[in-house]
Amino acid sequence: MTAKHSTIITCAITGSIHTPSMSPYLPVKEEEIVEQALAAAEAGAAVLHLHVRNPNTGEPSSDPELFERVAKTISARTEAILSITTGGSAKMTVEERLQAPARIQPELCSLNLGTMNFALHPMADKPRDWKHDWEKPFLTSTKDGFFRNTFSDMEQIIEDLGERYGTRFEFEAYDVGHLYSLAHLIDRGIVTGKVFVQFVMGILGGVGADYSSLVVMKDTATRLFGDNIEWSVLPGGRAQMPLCTMAAIMGGNVRVGLEDNLWLGPGQLAETNAQQVEKIIRILSELHIPVASPGEARQRLCLRGTS
Repeated sequence: MTAKHSTIITCAITGSIHTPSMSPYLPVKEEEIVEQALAAAEAGAAVLHLHVRNPNTGEPSSDPELFERVAKTISARTEAILSITTGGSAKMTVEERLQAPARIQPELCSLNLGTMNFALHPMADKPRDWKHDWEKPFLTSTKDGFFRNTFSDMEQIIEDLGERYGTRFEFEAYDVGHLYSLAHLIDRGIVTGKVFVQFVMGILGGVGADYSSLVVMKDTATRLFGDNIEWSVLPGGRAQMPLCTMAAIMGGNVRVGLEDNLWLGPGQLAETNAQQVEKIIRILSELHIPVASPGEARQRLCLRGTS
């Protein structure tokens, strides 16, 4: 199967999974996040997925003022689409996670499609020099914790952001069952219109990051949603580039960025998000697969445009 249209590239700039001790290049401070987001857009990313962090410690933050400053600065300097997280981190409440999106009222937000084990604790087992006291306990706590998004939570997020502000959603499916949860929301009329589904692969507690799982996710989504879908793949770690390449060949879209993978190649840390964008674009160009502009992405994702 070959790609039938241009590929939408999303770049996730910093996230809440990796900690500062894992890479000196992970953007933490406000200006670092802004700089790396703008460079990723300049490199060819049509969508910029944003989290923020405490600038002093690098800990994931839900501070709405910090989010607003970062979003305003980026949107003033690029046409790229901003996708604001509603996931935050597993340690945040739903109310904390919604503070920033409610203030920013973005055209696109992420939305995790279910409550799940979101296990990061194996990353704490690797010997390293920890820069901050919070990092190792944050990772180890996920062995007993979980990420919460009940059906009630999802309905609340869709009502608060979608119905009130016209925000559309990047629905994050961490397993096959999440696709059926989305189908349920569509059947009930809670989700309407074309859906944008991100297959999140490689999180311990979710579907594995391998080709067979990608085929299952894509085939299930096609069966459930037909042509009423834009789908993308978000592979974690070393699977990032191989599975993104496979997804693009299959007609899907892709997500790269330091939120999902700190590496550019074996033994080589990515120094910027833009490097990963540039790498996937080089691969797509060799396969004669065009890359979507922000304008094309807005049209295909049925976004309201900049306000």
